[in-house]
Amino acid sequence: MAFQDHFSAQAERYTRFRPRYPRSLFEFLATLPANRERAWDCGTGNGQAAVALAEFFAEVVATDPSAQQIVHAEQHPRVRYLVAVAEQAPLADGSVDLVTVAQALHWFDLEGFYAEVRRVARPGGVLAAWGYELLTITPEIDQVVRHLYSDVLGKYWPPERRVTETRYATVPFPFRELPGPTLEMTAEWNLDELVGYVGTWSSVQQYVKRHAANPLSEVRDDLAAAWGSPERVRRVTWPLFLRVGLIDEARRRFR
Repeated sequence: MAFQDHFSAQAERYTRFRPRYPRSLFEFLATLPANRERAWDCGTGNGQAAVALAEFFAEVVATDPSAQQIVHAEQHPRVRYLVAVAEQAPLADGSVDLVTVAQALHWFDLEGFYAEVRRVARPGGVLAAWGYELLTITPEIDQVVRHLYSDVLGKYWPPERRVTETRYATVPFPFRELPGPTLEMTAEWNLDELVGYVGTWSSVQQYVKRHAANPLSEVRDDLAAAWGSPERVRRVTWPLFLRVGLIDEARRRFR
């Protein structure tokens, strides 16, 4: 699968508006590998997962094929950013304790990526991939957002993105899986922040390219009416889904 760049054009907005994963996710992940010397955050995007991992690991190598994403990524002294595709990791054999993929596994050539995971993993290494579902706020706002997501933007979503709607249940995952906690991501946003986030959706960018117009114009009035005062801060929630596996056993099976 060739790299399909859906995010470089709005890399700065991606850094500003993407929600943050809960600390409890990284606390859980840190308990899994045999060691905590190095983590590899693949498809790092704005680097938020990499920086969160740095609290628990001596070093985090964070890679993304988009140079613009790397330029705008959050900096941390224990995070080393590199431009690289998931299927060709700039890492030595047997050098990584934890591999993480945050909301990006669906963009990868899985066969090539899993081969790299098995190559770079140390004994006791773990792979964790997660994503999040469509946000919820209030029933009235949710109805407008779902209309935008499905009716206005439905045909503009890249096909790879659809597997997030099944919580990665249909994604091949050749590792002995471990149970994970039930988690959610939350934010406290006003209307402008919600609009800024929605503007980072890959489908929005595809719509703009096709029509030279912002698809949010089709729901602007309904969204404003459902929200109320634009300065009002509301709680936004995204349910997380997580797949975690032991890499060692996968390596033995695929030799």
